[in-house]
Amino acid sequence: MLRLRLTADDLLRVRFATGPAPLLELGMALATLQRDDAVFARWARRTRLPRTALPLLELIPPSAAGPLFVDPVSEGFEDGLDMVLSTPHDRARAELVRTCSPTSLPRRLADRDREAWGALEHALRDAYGVVVGRDEARIRASFDADLAWRRVVTAEQGVGAALAGLYPGSRWDGTDLVVDVPEDSEHAPRGRGLTLMPSVFWTGRPMIGTHTDGSMLLVYPALTPVPLVDTEPPDALAALLGRTRAAVLSILVEHRTTSELALKLGISVASASTHAKTLRGAGLVATRREGKAVRHVATPLGLRLLRQGLTF
Repeated sequence: MLRLRLTADDLLRVRFATGPAPLLELGMALATLQRDDAVFARWARRTRLPRTALPLLELIPPSAAGPLFVDPVSEGFEDGLDMVLSTPHDRARAELVRTCSPTSLPRRLADRDREAWGALEHALRDAYGVVVGRDEARIRASFDADLAWRRVVTAEQGVGAALAGLYPGSRWDGTDLVVDVPEDSEHAPRGRGLTLMPSVFWTGRPMIGTHTDGSMLLVYPALTPVPLVDTEPPDALAALLGRTRAAVLSILVEHRTTSELALKLGISVASASTHAKTLRGAGLVATRREGKAVRHVATPLGLRLLRQGLTF
């Protein structure tokens, strides 16, 4: 059983991450490659790690509970890689001893062997390009869809329902969030707050860590894992709205300006504005002006339509 002891201050500071963390997703993907997961079976068959990346499997087990410094939270891959390579020696050694068997790479990293740390950098770069880089659009689509749905739940039912709905078998015991998983553990942010981050490569139990802002990080499986993501609008939705308009609605799970819509879809700004106006008239999109820019986002009704008609 996983128990999160949340205070009133923690509940007031619940927020969603702004985007996927590249190295965290890589770590989850490497763990999933080693698991027997039917959802990812086809994806795993077509994913071949370069030889240079295979030593990463000495660090990241199927449980994903490897050294915390290997898959930090960052906005970009290069930022995350800098965080890995600048890990203080004592912290890296403690994490490696805590989580890894004393095989070649963990032992050499713990001894601060320069060649081993160079090999780690190359392994992360090569693995990222093959495993995560090729699916960036699908990863972002899954992440955005998950957050859009959670925001609807939060708006309509409150943060309690949103948190309890993150993982099957979750429930509230006072202000403790209890998750039914085989292993027993207890965590308390103690007023630091809670940052929620869906992982598109993970279907296992929620994972606990620390966000770069100091809050507790809760990583949970996204509603739709990356192998099931379809970045094209569904035929039924396209038939109802028209393919371009359906694509506009699909993109608007996140706020976009009219210019961003036009650029994303390869249409004129005038056409993007017309499509957004039509969707707004149907109650599927909300629009607001911010200075000279006009920003659009799907309404709860639009999100429900997407969720019914589109498997992210």
